[in-house]
Amino acid sequence: MICARSRLCVATIPLVLLAANPAKADAAPETAAPASYPLASNGDGATVGSYSVSRWAEDWQVMRDPAKRDDPFDRLKFIPIDDDGDVYLTLSGEVRLRVNLTTNPNLREAGHQRQDIHRITGGADLHVGPHLRFYGEVSHGGISGRNLGAPAATLRNDLVALQYFAEVKTLVGGVEVGARYGRQEFADGPNLLVSQRDNNTIRYTLNGFRGWVRGSAARIDVFDMRPTAYGDLGTHDDVSDPARRFSGVTAGFILPRDTLGGSQLNLDLFAWRRRNLVGTWGGRIGPATRYYLGAQLRGDVGPLAVDWSINHQSGHFIDQNIDAWQVFVAQTWRIGKAKTAPRVGVHFDYATGGGGYGGGGGDDTLRNAYSPFGNNVYYSYQLYLTPSNLVTVSPNVSFAPFRNARVTAEYEVAWRDSVSDAVYRANGQPFAGTQNFRGRRIADLTRLQLVWNATPRLTFTGRYEHLQAKSALTDAGYRSSDFLAGWISFRF
Repeated sequence: MICARSRLCVATIPLVLLAANPAKADAAPETAAPASYPLASNGDGATVGSYSVSRWAEDWQVMRDPAKRDDPFDRLKFIPIDDDGDVYLTLSGEVRLRVNLTTNPNLREAGHQRQDIHRITGGADLHVGPHLRFYGEVSHGGISGRNLGAPAATLRNDLVALQYFAEVKTLVGGVEVGARYGRQEFADGPNLLVSQRDNNTIRYTLNGFRGWVRGSAARIDVFDMRPTAYGDLGTHDDVSDPARRFSGVTAGFILPRDTLGGSQLNLDLFAWRRRNLVGTWGGRIGPATRYYLGAQLRGDVGPLAVDWSINHQSGHFIDQNIDAWQVFVAQTWRIGKAKTAPRVGVHFDYATGGGGYGGGGGDDTLRNAYSPFGNNVYYSYQLYLTPSNLVTVSPNVSFAPFRNARVTAEYEVAWRDSVSDAVYRANGQPFAGTQNFRGRRIADLTRLQLVWNATPRLTFTGRYEHLQAKSALTDAGYRSSDFLAGWISFRF
């Protein structure tokens, strides 16, 4: 959803992930300390007793009790292997059917594109006592339609070993200490920087190590990973990318409840490094090392939900120094006390630009900000914008038209920060030629979304977007576009 971002509620996460069967909502953390770090803030994106984007973040120990099982699928959430139930298996799965319709694909005047997409995913989570687990997940993605071009491996993939890892954790003096190694999803940071990218058919994963120490009011996470380079055939061609590496540390803190006169806020500080041997700017390809130093504040202050983050980026690309900033400021005001009450909000996003076409004279500075693998659907359902050389202001409103449904409407105005640099799309590539013209306005976007949780497992999502191209695009020959999408997702 748009949800004015409070990126606690993001474009790629259907409401069903937050909607739990009340009988299941009393699940306790598996190795619960007397007071543990809140699951919703620990970087896993967990939702206790319900569905999460990363299925391994779910805890289904409540299903140990047969009285809690409402249907046959509940039985799959806790399958005891030994007599005591200390060793048990949790099975999960999803089937998603989706249709996308796009006019003027790639913002060029052309016949419309239709994508008929399906995703089938299955996962198994083996718990061996309270300290050890093994998780595996496979996925299949298919696509057909009209004017498809050459679909990426994230849209068409016969079979991919999406995730597989081993995890150990224990309590030391009431503090949880854990480590995970293998292929895994990673979303410990601002959603516009790191995301599972659920909009894709095949989600984004990385390979490597993640470790953590979590107390009741503070945590620290460290990681060192390489992204997965997907092929589009079987599991043999999905490999750890040798050209890219992402590592860093995040420290989180739960702020006192009396902050700002009464609130539920958490503050994350992060220092990351991303290395890429084949970085690309302005048609040049070469090694790039980018360092991120930033902070994120998110949570609730009474009826106000906030998600504010800032980061500075330094490093070098070939012979250019990097000096870039990103600022993401989103807030939503709930009108009423009920969770279903209408909400109004606005978000402001700023990502520096410039130097991408500097020519590499040695003294040029690359000021283009870059997100490692963020949630670009947040800016354009059609993936035509990304937080690089971008400024946006987006007022929005959301309401519940009927039970278990929410409609969100947004009007987004987008400019570029530097008129001597290009407009960039979600994959980081420029709209060719836009660097040669000096129009500042990129586009106005009108966006509408409906998410309906028909049942706790079945969700329908509908989206519409009109992108009205402005001078930064039209001067280079690009056109406006309409986008309509709908999909059904069944999860267990």
